[in-house]
Amino acid sequence: MLQTKDILDEKDKRMRKKSLDVIFPLTLDDKKIIQDSIEYLTNSQIEEKALQYDLRPGMGLAAVQLGVLKRYFVVVHEYEKGKFNTYVLINPKIISYSAEKIYVEDGEGCLSVNRDILGIVPRYARVTIEAQDMNGQKIVVRGREELAIAFQHEMDHLDGILFTDKIDKKNPYKDKDSMRPI
Repeated sequence: MLQTKDILDEKDKRMRKKSLDVIFPLTLDDKKIIQDSIEYLTNSQIEEKALQYDLRPGMGLAAVQLGVLKRYFVVVHEYEKGKFNTYVLINPKIISYSAEKIYVEDGEGCLSVNRDILGIVPRYARVTIEAQDMNGQKIVVRGREELAIAFQHEMDHLDGILFTDKIDKKNPYKDKDSMRPI
């Protein structure tokens, strides 16, 4: 079972590398990483299991965070207490996004960033992503609000970008009034 300690820290040089496109069919290793990620993210959002297994709560995990430089990520979104939608997006590309920008009011977090970060990360309120599923079939998914933020956050990982890079160092709350907090 995947543990919090298995997730790379932001200081690991691999976190800054650009991930490569996935060639199909998926390897057994990739399938295992995807299944382990789904299990970790789901359990981490269920308080009793997070405590039982000592998991940091998280909603998304990119392959690079587990040391694999391939373009895929998993997002497990709790849309209602105890009910989850799981997204496995391989070779994703944003094909459209809203003009409206939002940010996480309490600050964005990351399983690879083990410190508190102040400031806002501007994100699109809605995104549409074209990707491939685990069988290599083309899929299109839409995300809004926190799901849109999770998709953008994980896609940044695939390009070696951390959310901390998106916070203005001189003015961490820059343009706050032109965006909607969620």
